[in-house]
Amino acid sequence: MNYSTEEKAMWLDDWRQSGKKAWAYAKENGLIPQTFTGWVNREARKTTGFVEIHPKVKPQCDRSEILIEKGDVKIHIPLLLGSMELRAVIEGLGVSL
Repeated sequence: MNYSTEEKAMWLDDWRQSGKKAWAYAKENGLIPQTFTGWVNREARKTTGFVEIHPKVKPQCDRSEILIEKGDVKIHIPLLLGSMELRAVIEGLGVSL
């Protein structure tokens, strides 16, 4: 069965509010689990982005940051990052806390 963009958004919103695993939610609601998890993954890719961080204090040591590399992508995270800024970085990577 083909679902409209609006229907998919409705299913995804309902799933997020349910707190259930995507696979279990799909089965309980008569959706094909593989299809539903595909919607979830596509949605996650669309909402993932980068957050610019401006540390308040410049580090004084040589190792002033953590570098995360994956393929051609490099993420520099200052060591003196506050908890709110670190949370913004993690959420910007699409990881829910």
